[in-house]
Amino acid sequence: MTISPPAAAAALAVVLAALCLLVAPATGFYLPGVAPNDFDKKDLLPVKVNKLTSIKTQLPYSFYSLPFCKPDTIVDSAENLGEVLRGDRIENSPYVFEMREPQMCQIVCKISVGDKEAKVLKEKIEDEYRVNMILDNLPLVVPIQRVDQEGAYFYQHGFHVGAKGQYSGSKEEKYFIHNHLSFTVKYHRDELRDVSRIVAFEVKPYSVKHEYEGQWKDKKTRLTTCDPHAKRIITSSDSPQEVEAGKDIVFTYDVDFKESDIKWASRWDSYLLMTDDQIHWFSIVNSLMIVLFLSGMVAMIMLRTLYRDISKYNQLETQEEAQEETGWKLVHGDVFRPPGNSDWLCVYVGTGVQFFGMMLVTMVFAVLGFLSPSNRGGLMTAMLLLWVFMGLLAGYSSSRLYKLFKGSEWKNIALRTAFTFPGSVFAIFFFLNILIWGQKSSGAVPFTTMFALVLLWFGISVPLVFVGSFLGFKKPSIEDPVKTNKIPRQVPEQAWYMNPIFSILIGGILPFGAVFIELFFILTSIWLHQFYYIFGFLFLVFLILIVTCAEISIVLCYFQLCSEDYLWWWRSYLTSGSSALYLFLYATFYFFTKLEITKFVSAVLYFGYMLIASYSFFALTGTIGFYACFMFTRLIYSSVKIE
Repeated sequence: MTISPPAAAAALAVVLAALCLLVAPATGFYLPGVAPNDFDKKDLLPVKVNKLTSIKTQLPYSFYSLPFCKPDTIVDSAENLGEVLRGDRIENSPYVFEMREPQMCQIVCKISVGDKEAKVLKEKIEDEYRVNMILDNLPLVVPIQRVDQEGAYFYQHGFHVGAKGQYSGSKEEKYFIHNHLSFTVKYHRDELRDVSRIVAFEVKPYSVKHEYEGQWKDKKTRLTTCDPHAKRIITSSDSPQEVEAGKDIVFTYDVDFKESDIKWASRWDSYLLMTDDQIHWFSIVNSLMIVLFLSGMVAMIMLRTLYRDISKYNQLETQEEAQEETGWKLVHGDVFRPPGNSDWLCVYVGTGVQFFGMMLVTMVFAVLGFLSPSNRGGLMTAMLLLWVFMGLLAGYSSSRLYKLFKGSEWKNIALRTAFTFPGSVFAIFFFLNILIWGQKSSGAVPFTTMFALVLLWFGISVPLVFVGSFLGFKKPSIEDPVKTNKIPRQVPEQAWYMNPIFSILIGGILPFGAVFIELFFILTSIWLHQFYYIFGFLFLVFLILIVTCAEISIVLCYFQLCSEDYLWWWRSYLTSGSSALYLFLYATFYFFTKLEITKFVSAVLYFGYMLIASYSFFALTGTIGFYACFMFTRLIYSSVKIE
């Protein structure tokens, strides 16, 4: 069948239109479960503080671990499981505004800096730590002018604790703290009800060596460096505040309110706007087109070749001309023979099904807008809970496969499925948590949360795995389309390109190639602390990944069977699963080329978490490839007549 150029162009246009609908960022709609807050004039606006973050160390710290101004009593905000695992520590602050009431040069407090405080501040400035604040569930951002577009901005999340620099005429490097914050709160006003909704929270930090007249009188002190009465405001850091033991630091702030045309439902758009969206679009569409055309070619070759093979085999049997069988039909008596270590194959297939279910449901919810960044920690909480409840599918699929292999100890398989993958991941996670705890970072998961995780595992996941295994083993066994010989035939010597290690490594390239562009954006969002909300793209890439894993496994499985090698069970899993090796190698490349991590503990954290991610990717892609080959072999051997 040939496709005319106009028809191909029309088909391509339809595909691209569908992509635009799927991938276009959702704007102008109220996220499910998120309600706006209406503020009258002079209503109090309490600012909350979150963790201190650094892309150089990846170790978060509590805001009050530094000598900043504190409220009378520090109150922790209620946090969900995802927030705790992310290291979020949301607390109240001494910064309290009044709606639509601008304030100039407000004194927060004066801090006396000792040797210990000076050392800690210098360390955090050296590591480029940022202060994160929250107002009405919006994170604080620093607007930075884009070089490539005039009048356009991108937003840095949080402001730096301070900066390094030299005084004019001196080569000695000094540390300066950002002690004056110039806030801008943008709001959308409802003219009919005269209420306002906050749509943006921005800041410009300055380092100012404050001076004052007479004695220090707390907030009633009259500063000479900035004065609301004399309309003297701070617009630069020409006279910066140095971090030095024995010196006092005065913390101040301005707050201005600006009316905005941005509606409340669209207030996250500027936060989620990607600065390199054109590259992103081009890369995704380019990758998609390559995979689509490749898939079409592979499917056409496979269908035509298989159709010819099956027709030839059936015709030979009918005419009784087949003196000797050749190709994949020759191994029909061994192709469904249970593999070595079949128990472990069942365990890893069950784990992969569990992952597949979790990923699919999570992405559907994310595409629908339920897992917005405004729902802080929601994505991680959802993934964790879905993983726990998908234990039912893990137990069911592993025991169904186990029964096919004529196994009888289903409880043993259920136990291994429930503990092998989660146990190894928990061991790595626990080791990394000890390292974080040793650094006194707020990223260390508290004992109570660790206990909650263990409770979810043992109290919900493990029982569900056993229930799934019981239901799967109770069902009738899957019947093989052909009988298995009692004596296994010898596998002939294979060509060099059919060597298991070579074909497995080659097989992982295509699935990795389908996702590596999106992987760059995901790694950037995780390790460079940027928002990731392109779930339409991600869902599309996930579908491409499924197709490529299935196709490459089927193609290599077909070549393997044609070479009279019937040991396909494990190889089908490892062929697509080997893409996890490339993922880890790419993560290593990303570490050395994009990140500025210098501390040993931070490097161990990075590679530890990427090892967990690669291990998970191995289980997911391996299972997709396995089930594709499983259905493929059953289909082709049930299509030929075998005496």
